[in-house]
Amino acid sequence: MPAHTAPLQLSADAMRAIGERTLDIALRHFADNRDAPVARTLPRATTEPLLRTPLPEQATPINALLDQLERDVFSNALRTDHPRFYAFVPSPTNFVSVAADMLTSAHNLFLGHWMASSAASQVEITTLDWLKELLGYPEEAGGIFVSGGSMANLTAIAAAREIRLGGADRAAIVYCSDQTHSSVGKGLRVVGFHADQRRTVATDADLRLSIPALEAAVRKDRAAGLKPFCVVANAGTTNTGAVDPLGQLADFCARENLWLHVDGAYGAAAVITTRGKALLTGIERADSVTLDPHKWLFQPYELGCVLVRDGSVLRRAFRVEDHDHADYLTDVVRHVKQDVNFFEHGIQLTRSFKALKLWLSLRAFGLPEFRRGVEVGFEMAEHAERVLRADSRWEIVTPAQMGIVTFRLAGGDAARTDAITTRTVDLTREDGYALVMSTMLRGRPALRLCPMHPATTRAEIEETIARLGRFSELAASQAATRA
Repeated sequence: MPAHTAPLQLSADAMRAIGERTLDIALRHFADNRDAPVARTLPRATTEPLLRTPLPEQATPINALLDQLERDVFSNALRTDHPRFYAFVPSPTNFVSVAADMLTSAHNLFLGHWMASSAASQVEITTLDWLKELLGYPEEAGGIFVSGGSMANLTAIAAAREIRLGGADRAAIVYCSDQTHSSVGKGLRVVGFHADQRRTVATDADLRLSIPALEAAVRKDRAAGLKPFCVVANAGTTNTGAVDPLGQLADFCARENLWLHVDGAYGAAAVITTRGKALLTGIERADSVTLDPHKWLFQPYELGCVLVRDGSVLRRAFRVEDHDHADYLTDVVRHVKQDVNFFEHGIQLTRSFKALKLWLSLRAFGLPEFRRGVEVGFEMAEHAERVLRADSRWEIVTPAQMGIVTFRLAGGDAARTDAITTRTVDLTREDGYALVMSTMLRGRPALRLCPMHPATTRAEIEETIARLGRFSELAASQAATRA
């Protein structure tokens, strides 16, 4: 870097050159993403000599560093925004949101309180109101943008505990299904719940939380003098896309005075479509909902959200108490009744302008384009199911729902089939054409397709399944050879 009078400052020409080079890398990624391998993971023994350097005391030319990033870092990863990334829950993005992230970083706005960024805070409020409207939440509902579903679930649990219990209560019990995301258990542990305060409720044949099992568990705990207080439901499980019976759960929780939290980290976004709204009927009655725009609303990481039916809940749970001596915020909070200070709606004080990318892309494309994108996920999973059913080598474990289908090899010895399934995953990842991972369902591994990228094609789905067939045959041959 050239020397300057003030530290860390660059001339306009130097910044423009870096910007153009960076933009070129980003554009090349968008243009070439489909032709690149979906997955490339390096062993630690390779990354250490490749990227380990001493603490730099000398400047390095920026172009050399950008070359290294493009060559050694960005290319050696799981491309979660690739059209053939079918593992976990993909995170396809759009370039408008990428541009918004650049503007967010460049302006470095602080959105902890209204005084710092009043207009940006209004953009966040407006964007939250859009999500509330989509879910069918009332006008008095509220919310906050966070880093992702894990932090959103933690925020919801902490708010529910504060509002319903007034703090830690050793007798309080939380109910989750055996398909609940691991972040819920982690969040419960972080806020102080012990392992024996969580009940894992059985699911039905469709892997949805069983109402009879829940009712029995609550009755048993009440009879034992415990305090049932919260039910965590799923609006699209990560494993299979199953949606718990939200309307029935809302009825039950209202009757039993239980807080209902719905983890809709990826699935809740489907409410923008006709079929998604039908599947999610009852979500509007939940006390709190988790939603991740960086999943099925096509935003870059990190962008999660928690919404609450009663907008006062978050401030009541996360306000700064007088005894915490936030004296330096005296001028900030003098007008708190009129202003929205997000540091009192969640855990963070320092937080960035999180909503800009969602606000900008929704405004730039319009909601119908996002609806079309979500519909692709439904259609591709359904097409995959049809292709799999037409091939006698496969059996469907769970049908296409919320953009996910699970399947495994048909017939044969279970232990042998399970071993072949695991090896098939490895061969598919090494091949690089597509990424398909497994999950555990009823104690056995199953392959899982989650084709949520709006640019995914039917031909790519068909080719992926054809390759899975070849790799399973190769895995079976390798197993026979070893035997």
